[in-house]
Amino acid sequence: MAGTEYTLPRATFEAPVKLLIVVAPFYRDIADMMIKGAVAEAEAAGATYEIREVPGALELPTAIGIAERMSNFDGYVALGCVIRGATTHYETVCGDSSNGLMLLGLQGLCIGNGILTVEDRAQAEERADPARMNKGAGAAAAALHLIALSRNWGAERKGIGFKPAGSYQIAGDSKDTPTA
Repeated sequence: MAGTEYTLPRATFEAPVKLLIVVAPFYRDIADMMIKGAVAEAEAAGATYEIREVPGALELPTAIGIAERMSNFDGYVALGCVIRGATTHYETVCGDSSNGLMLLGLQGLCIGNGILTVEDRAQAEERADPARMNKGAGAAAAALHLIALSRNWGAERKGIGFKPAGSYQIAGDSKDTPTA
């Protein structure tokens, strides 16, 4: 339904944010438009970023997983484009890359999924166009919102929840009465 779309206000941060934008540039012109959108959104939020390229959409989750283990990024933006062809390879690439990103997200990584999965080039161009619905910017905004959410929920708690007042004896007989 036209006119029902809603965009969250831009995420704001008190501490610096560092993004990794990982791009599968198989369709270079589409990728460049999405990068432009992602960079504009990162800069508007005051985030710093690095851009790295991988061979294809299937490598996006792997690259993000490696970066999470070996670097210090707050969040990730995955950009790519998969256009349906004549074989079932489309379903494999779309499903596996999306599932890989989702699994990483469920482990706590803040990822914006900007992998376009489209039927033809016209659909890809429409979704990548910076003057229209640039999904690169949308993926960066999603990653930034998840970072803000994780920082909010990860903040120090003050007086919330159960905090034991002292030590407790562990059940069972023991001559040293161990405590927890």
